[in-house]
Amino acid sequence: MKRRIAVISAILENPTETQGEFNRIVSNFKDIIKGRMGIPYDELGISVISIVVMGTINDINSLTGKLGNIKGVTVKTSISKKEI
Repeated sequence: MKRRIAVISAILENPTETQGEFNRIVSNFKDIIKGRMGIPYDELGISVISIVVMGTINDINSLTGKLGNIKGVTVKTSISKKEI
């Protein structure tokens, strides 16, 4: 099946409450994750995370959907048009 590169960006509005579930879900998709960067803004009570993945559209959408279902987490994804 064809794979694509994607960047998933997430904002955790209350990281102390959401990061456990967020990290658990991300670890379940470790096979497609190529890189991750997180920037905590403790003074604002948020964290900004970007995750680079390479996987099928179904895998990418599944990860994005699960993360987006966490209360207090906003997720957006950019997916390459080029298939690998």
